[in-house]
Amino acid sequence: MVLGCKYPDTLSSMHDLAVVLHRQGKYLEARQLHRQVLELKETVLGREHLNTVKCMNDLAMVLVSQGKYVEAEQMHRQALEPMETLLGREHPDTLASMNNLAVVLASQGKYLEAEKVQRQGWMMGQKVLGHMHPNTLSSMNNLAVVLAHQGKYLEAE
Repeated sequence: MVLGCKYPDTLSSMHDLAVVLHRQGKYLEARQLHRQVLELKETVLGREHLNTVKCMNDLAMVLVSQGKYVEAEQMHRQALEPMETLLGREHPDTLASMNNLAVVLASQGKYLEAEKVQRQGWMMGQKVLGHMHPNTLSSMNNLAVVLAHQGKYLEAE
């Protein structure tokens, strides 16, 4: 590396590569690279920097893909709080992070908590993004799935 692994542009490229690996289904490689990038970003940028927080969220998504839900939940929670502080609760990235947390909660059978988080994200998404925005519709779909898992079929419908 010409610039070194602690240079922000290098970290950004490494992060992008980890995202590509995840999309290709190369979960082990993606997880290892995300962990390396996260460690470097925490050192170089700090734990509360937006780029570090986004890296946490992406690592959590890889963990979900691998079925590592407990670790993914922990990582999503670590990412959500600073994201809310940095961007605000109604920012689209924060709403996406809430949706991600709700999905991993539901994957573990934590339906009541998943419903609460999903409902908050869906309501804010309607307000901020509109009723027909793809992210709002995704949140609504995920909420319906959580409701169905709880036997709340009429509301899910």
